[in-house]
Amino acid sequence: MTEKPEYHSHEEFINRSQKLKEIRELGIEPYPHKFHPVHNTHALHTRFEKADIGHSDKAEAGESPQAALAGRLVLFRAMGKNAFGHIQDASGRIQVMFNRDNTVVEGLDSESEVKPLKFIEKKLDLGDLIGVEGHLFHTNKGELTLYVKKVVVLAKTLLPLPDKHAGLADKELRYRKRWLDLIVNPDVRERFKVRSHILKTVKDHFLDLDFLEVETPVLQSLYGGAEARPFTTKLNALDQDMFLRISLEIPLKKLIVGGMDKVFEIGKVFRNEGIDRNHNPEFTLLEAYASYWDYNDMMHTLETLFEKLAIQLYGSTRVPFLDPQTGKALDIDMKAPWKRLTMKEAIKEYGKVDVDTLNDDAIRKILVEKGEMESKEAAKLSRGLLIQNLFEVLCEDQLIQPHHIIDHPIETTPLCKPHRHEEMRKEGLVERFESFILGQEIANSYSELNDPEIQRELLESQAERREMGDEEAAPLDEEFIEAICQGMPPCGGIGIGIDRLVMLFTSSHSIRDVLYFPWMKPLG
Repeated sequence: MTEKPEYHSHEEFINRSQKLKEIRELGIEPYPHKFHPVHNTHALHTRFEKADIGHSDKAEAGESPQAALAGRLVLFRAMGKNAFGHIQDASGRIQVMFNRDNTVVEGLDSESEVKPLKFIEKKLDLGDLIGVEGHLFHTNKGELTLYVKKVVVLAKTLLPLPDKHAGLADKELRYRKRWLDLIVNPDVRERFKVRSHILKTVKDHFLDLDFLEVETPVLQSLYGGAEARPFTTKLNALDQDMFLRISLEIPLKKLIVGGMDKVFEIGKVFRNEGIDRNHNPEFTLLEAYASYWDYNDMMHTLETLFEKLAIQLYGSTRVPFLDPQTGKALDIDMKAPWKRLTMKEAIKEYGKVDVDTLNDDAIRKILVEKGEMESKEAAKLSRGLLIQNLFEVLCEDQLIQPHHIIDHPIETTPLCKPHRHEEMRKEGLVERFESFILGQEIANSYSELNDPEIQRELLESQAERREMGDEEAAPLDEEFIEAICQGMPPCGGIGIGIDRLVMLFTSSHSIRDVLYFPWMKPLG
């Protein structure tokens, strides 16, 4: 026999369970199938807050505007023949008034010894879901109120809501029990509404540019498109190991080969890596690919998207953000064009180091002295990866305003096109940019590699690293190379981390604040 959870012994659970039994004994169904709320609280406030609709006498006579809404009872106080409360729905709150003589409870026999107002006071609890119908009026103090003529019990709660200030102050509890966080904290609900708006705007932005939205498999027999450790699972039907995708890149490029000139996907990807303020093992990624574009086209597309979001949400290209460490209010200007620096230029400007004057050992020495890595680890890195690590250590946290960091070392990715300018190509640079705001990477873009011979060499090199123990290097994907052999046009690609994008535009300091259900270590 399954052991009952601890809350079954709590006094509130026992008391509310008894009330549930009594409600059923009165012939009332406490969990009906349907209710039609014609209005929401926000719409009622917007339309009638300042309208001349009269006072309670008009509402009692049925001469003021009608309304029907549903939500949680979050405040209740009895006052003689009337009782006042607040109903909270997804859009806000509104005051309601129950009257001893004119309010009825659906399902409650008119001959019952339990009268409607007494039923509301004694059988209902804060947090219960109810439907209310009646007429609107303004109190003597001017507060918009619904004179309730009918109450419908929609869901009897068996556990109380936490106290807003004392019961849900623990941030970890709010992440674990997001449903309570959403009930108690209206700012959290608003943040997720903004997330939904951002997702729609991002999708519309690419659709307006004639991209086709597609869906590709989450389960893959080979993983690739990024350097990350995958989650492994098993397909029992084929007795085959499978992987949750770490990127959307490879299947989208196959569609480009297939003649779908512009494609994008917004979907979940999974990386079996650390969890911190900026990382969650499961996150939302947008990737888009356009035939006959390059990384310059993608820079422009990204800038116009961020400008559009800023104007929609804040009325200008300037986005406010509160620095959690200093408490300083920052003003992030999304106006295009953004500052562009090569990786070497960024190291010189922000790190005060000219890598062209340093040999590899000198760069290794800086990384070791900064505590970035051990000497043995640094000794294994090529010059390009040393430069990348130096950039991360010296520059990233200084890139507060929007920056594009362009022209990266070829070792940083096996999927990017070598630079078109011979001098840059001889230096081993590729046409890649990463975009940074507030010291975080928010986008990654390439002029995509479409030379099958170079592609094979780079992927084979990555596969060799994997065989030598690099768990983040991807295996060789012969099917992808075959697709490239059949001809991929010149192509620009971009990846945008949606969760970090939402963090930026909602002034959120942790990725957990913008995920409905962030990953949490199991209790116990």
